Amino acid sequence: MNFPKWLRSVIQFSLFTGIGVLILYFVYKSQEKAYQAECALKGIPGAECSLTDKLLTDFSGLNYAWVAVVILCFLLSNVVRAHRWLMLVDTLGHRASGLNAFFTIMVGYFAKLGLPRVGEVVRAGLFARYEKIGVEKVMGTIVVDRVLDLFSLLVAILLAILLQGKLLLSFFANRLQDSVLVKGWLYVFLGLVLVGLMILYRYRRVLKRWSLYRRIQHLVEGFRDGLRSLSRSKNKGVLLLDTALIWFLYFFMMYFCFKAFNPTSHLGGLASLMAFVFGGLGIVFPSPGGMGTYHAMVILSLGMYGIAGDDGFSFANIQFFSVNLFGTILFGLIGMIFLPLYNRRRDKAAAPTA
Repeated sequence: MNFPKWLRSVIQFSLFTGIGVLILYFVYKSQEKAYQAECALKGIPGAECSLTDKLLTDFSGLNYAWVAVVILCFLLSNVVRAHRWLMLVDTLGHRASGLNAFFTIMVGYFAKLGLPRVGEVVRAGLFARYEKIGVEKVMGTIVVDRVLDLFSLLVAILLAILLQGKLLLSFFANRLQDSVLVKGWLYVFLGLVLVGLMILYRYRRVLKRWSLYRRIQHLVEGFRDGLRSLSRSKNKGVLLLDTALIWFLYFFMMYFCFKAFNPTSHLGGLASLMAFVFGGLGIVFPSPGGMGTYHAMVILSLGMYGIAGDDGFSFANIQFFSVNLFGTILFGLIGMIFLPLYNRRRDKAAAPTA
């Protein structure tokens, strides 16, 4: 059955948003249950023990000077990202506007809050339109941008394992030891993965005729072409420096947000690295902005350092909403207003005079 394009978009939006909201709801309910149990131990009546009230109190008690630093790090990371992207666009033989690069990135982030993975398409389409170059060429540079991010996340994961390997092993060993059910589901999951791989191998020739297979193949080819264009760059050292700076700023966003919230203000660099890595893995999941999955993963990481689940839930929301409300949404809306006005004036200035 062929659905209209607009209907497919609505279905995708509803599906992914619904998944994110559902995960966030389950995270909230589990933390609320634990919070109620803690209140009962302290002799506090359940009517006076609301996780929502605690969340509002935690937001009101923030050190907003540190929150402002978090937002500044977010904006600086995207200034650097725009600079890195311009160097990739230079390999196409096109000198682009830095303002177009920065604000199309921000509008792309804004679009991604509504529908996962659509941000790159919006970003490429706007940039191609205003810079008057082929959208497929722009998508190639965005593929390189994402490849660099993927490698950076892998480096951060390896760094976390090297520096906090013992803590990770003991934490997950204790959780698995305490839950026979988790062990059982783990074996079921591994068994399903093995069976799935065997089925894929057995029917690989049939799968090649599926549109999904061709899309995945096209994606792999895009990554390969993106890596080739990376090799053509004349400023590989600057590209790597920009990449390192982007991810250092991401790390400091987590570190400074710790300082803004009293229950986490004592945590240092290693805890920030762990929460940063776990949160990054949560954002990879296709829900709007990592909603729900980001919260669950950050709460899990903070539990390794003795932060209670209710405080972890508050912290995850503080980080999530600070960046999205005051960073992504605000500057995404500014970009939507600024880009057409700026490029209209730019086109007029470039037009030949009679």
